[in-house]
Amino acid sequence: MAEQNFSRAAIKAGNNAVITGGASGIGLAAAERFIQNGMNVLIADLDEEALEQAKETLGEKASGGARIMAHVCDVSQVDQVKALADFAADALGDVSVLMNNAGIAMDTGKPWENGDKWRKLIDINLWGVIHSTQAFVPAMLAHGKPGLVINTGSKQGITKPPGGSAYNLSKAGVISFTESLAYELRQLEDGNLTAHLLVPGFTYTGMISKWIPEKPEGAWTSGQVVAFLFERLEEGDFYILCPDNDVTPEIDRRRIQWYADDLIKNRPALSRWHPDYEEEFAAFMEGADK
Repeated sequence: MAEQNFSRAAIKAGNNAVITGGASGIGLAAAERFIQNGMNVLIADLDEEALEQAKETLGEKASGGARIMAHVCDVSQVDQVKALADFAADALGDVSVLMNNAGIAMDTGKPWENGDKWRKLIDINLWGVIHSTQAFVPAMLAHGKPGLVINTGSKQGITKPPGGSAYNLSKAGVISFTESLAYELRQLEDGNLTAHLLVPGFTYTGMISKWIPEKPEGAWTSGQVVAFLFERLEEGDFYILCPDNDVTPEIDRRRIQWYADDLIKNRPALSRWHPDYEEEFAAFMEGADK
């Protein structure tokens, strides 16, 4: 069921958007789209050099008096996120769209290894979303204008494939947090703020390019993800589950169903990758790519 739709009232000329992780990838593509709608945009990122380059690129595409601002911010540090919110309030005024997109991926090893790496990844991917929400949402509620909070999750937070335990945990946390946020906002009388969960498919971003130098045919571009995001925001969707060039919506649905059935049927954890269930899973997925 679609959420009450405030996207048109929030994403319009003269309104203000803040994007963490806005110097590249999906965040940068979203900033370009907001600018096309005449919005003022503040991008935040930890990489100062990339941030300045992104600001310059966005400035070249801005028109109609749209303002582009940039602010260095480590979202894992609550004081820096509060400073970002203060900067946004002083420089832009009321924020209508908050996009919590900052995230990292790294090899953290097995669940019993590399505790420092686990903490760093979770501090950015999950606590960064929490910090930003808590820093911005009270003011967004106080000004009372229609607004959106968009949190970037991952399919790995849903089906939890082996090999990325810490990343899976962080994104599963983002999903849970965003669901709770959406519910609580829905309880507010005359509330004009909604939360939305963006779940990209295989997307070729700067983070992915560290391991894969050239874009695979199966991957979407960041621009395609953002185009799909705007399409589904227009419909008021909460779960914005993106396909890609290899994975159809039906494939996603069946993979998610299989994962949910692990709990219902009391199968072994992550049975999709268990040799005893290989044939059953293959039969379950047959025809889903059509």
